[in-house]
Amino acid sequence: MSPTYLQLTAQPLTSEAFAAFGEVIDSRTSEHFMINSGRTRRHHDLAKVEVAGDSPRVLISIFVSQPVTVPLELTFLERHPLGSQAFVPMHEEPIFWIVVAPPGDVIDPAEVRAFITDGRQGVNYRIGTWHAIQSVLDREGEFLVVDRVVPATTAMSTPSPSGLPWSNPALRVIPLRNGAVSAYSIF
Repeated sequence: MSPTYLQLTAQPLTSEAFAAFGEVIDSRTSEHFMINSGRTRRHHDLAKVEVAGDSPRVLISIFVSQPVTVPLELTFLERHPLGSQAFVPMHEEPIFWIVVAPPGDVIDPAEVRAFITDGRQGVNYRIGTWHAIQSVLDREGEFLVVDRVVPATTAMSTPSPSGLPWSNPALRVIPLRNGAVSAYSIF
């Protein structure tokens, strides 16, 4: 039986549009103040790092993501029930895709959203926010990641492709290019 695809249109990533899922990390749109004898602009408190559970501890990692091909079919979303997770790009890739759904035990297809970054924006997913893995195009992408140390006894609640918590078992991502302007749809 062929999967039924959930069709989404990716919108540009903005703080307002992403607010239900977490924060956009972007120095170009944040307040700052000067430190270090006036030589450094500090963009302070750009995202709320959340941790829960026993012995919570935050760590910083670097993820190196392999590029995806299009059309991209996403067969699962994941969530982190004990901590937020921030991704800040450290690569030259101009964009990466973000697919999210609100926290909960079941994913409502009507609530799944897709965003596209401009290449300089990072994101912080709130505790329990469903999200796809990093999806970069054209070349490898490096991300600075801030998240909670997950104890060996705590699963990250990642649904398997055969056990998706929604009735449509796949998302298909297809880029549509129109001259110098890029528009993306997620099917």
